[in-house]
Amino acid sequence: MAAIIIGTLLGLLFHGIPERIRTLMQQGIGLSVMVMGISMTLNNVNGPGHEYDFLIVIVSLVVGGALGEWLNIEGFLERAGRSAEEKWTWLRGRGQAGQAFLTATLVFCVGAMSILGGLQSGLEDRHDILFTKSLLDGVSSILFTSTMGPGVVLAALPVFVYQGAIALLAGWLHQWLQPPILSMINAAGGLMILGIGVNLLRITAIRVGNLLPALFVAALIRAILILVLGA
Repeated sequence: MAAIIIGTLLGLLFHGIPERIRTLMQQGIGLSVMVMGISMTLNNVNGPGHEYDFLIVIVSLVVGGALGEWLNIEGFLERAGRSAEEKWTWLRGRGQAGQAFLTATLVFCVGAMSILGGLQSGLEDRHDILFTKSLLDGVSSILFTSTMGPGVVLAALPVFVYQGAIALLAGWLHQWLQPPILSMINAAGGLMILGIGVNLLRITAIRVGNLLPALFVAALIRAILILVLGA
């Protein structure tokens, strides 16, 4: 919320940011996101007792990705966004402020990083992903406000409710998840964060949203190994 509010205020001060500056800002954030994703994965698959963890991550991404493609999670998120824009006619009728709110809300809430950040926050009481996403949202708020006006600030409330709800739910689930299971969730999540960085740099288009089931597949595989092998 704070990042969006501050970004909106800065956006009111800086109008007409050149495209080359926008591109370089996005590339800088993209590189940082990639480093964070690699670090998350390596920190959770290295060391004694983690000999098979990377294999689990690979299997979870393959199986989870296939499941996500079958369910078409990204398509669902995109349709939900379009549906919200079509139904909230009371906002579209209010000019630039309404359009700014709609655009910002959809960009800030629809995406894998919102879900991964809320999960990390609730499960581990760590907020690396949310801090990084806050930076992304803040920069986006500057850019949106410079072109669409201060209505962008209204998106702070749905972002707070959406990501806060995910974090609270994850915190409630934490009591049933052992550390090895959390490590697998983080390892798989790290590769998804890496994918988000690749998308930000526009190297290729990875449907990261369709990889989200890999988090649950990784946790399930590790839980089965703990039950069967005690490892």
